[in-house]
Amino acid sequence: MAIFQQGLVLLVAGMGIVSVFLALLVWVMNRSTTIVSRFNHILPDEEPKKRTRPVARADDDTVLIAIAVAAAQARVN
Repeated sequence: MAIFQQGLVLLVAGMGIVSVFLALLVWVMNRSTTIVSRFNHILPDEEPKKRTRPVARADDDTVLIAIAVAAAQARVN
């Protein structure tokens, strides 16, 4: 029975230490965001570059199809 009680004490102590550590970690992270935001003007983040896609026109596909058909006919003849 003594071993069971020791196990429960160890369980409660371990879980208590972990929960206190996680609460402290959350508190430190919240405080660090306020500190970092104050000094963000020194090294601001770069804005991400926007990717530009080429504009697809409807007649591009028809031109490519016509070229493919002409190449196939030229190869057969």
